[in-house]
Amino acid sequence: MIIKNSTPQDIPTILDLYDHAISYQVKMKAVQWPKFTPENVKKEISTNQQWKIVIDNQIACVWMTAFDDPYIWGDKNEDPSVYIHRIATNPKFRGHYFVNHIIEWARTFAIQQQKNFIRMDTAGFNEKLIKYYTSCGFTFLGADPLQNTTELPVHYHNTPVCLFEMKV
Repeated sequence: MIIKNSTPQDIPTILDLYDHAISYQVKMKAVQWPKFTPENVKKEISTNQQWKIVIDNQIACVWMTAFDDPYIWGDKNEDPSVYIHRIATNPKFRGHYFVNHIIEWARTFAIQQQKNFIRMDTAGFNEKLIKYYTSCGFTFLGADPLQNTTELPVHYHNTPVCLFEMKV
């Protein structure tokens, strides 16, 4: 298993994994991600924010990182943090508990970037996901609707947002 930055050649696979994730969200009656464009992903790749786990030369999982997330985290955004977004797993690799591998990687990454927290959020109140993320070591900070969602994708509108953090 190798963790490294995604490349422009990965864009079709990343978009395919996002489509699989959205289909799974529909099946589970969860809040759905919006459709992402190649331009969105290309920008994230160009700023080294898009990551992948590679197993046997196949992309097994992808996610995006940020160091700033003020619309979701408000005043807490002042805390030096790594924010993890959009974890999407290749259906061929389900059950590999990639969140645990991402957390292990993120701890080292956060220390290298002089960050104090690893943070994640999910739109909607998904008890199974809350239980899973807390079992991975995250503290669940609660679920509340966001105050200002005009700058956020539509899946954050009119729904509670669950916040998770882990001290590095």
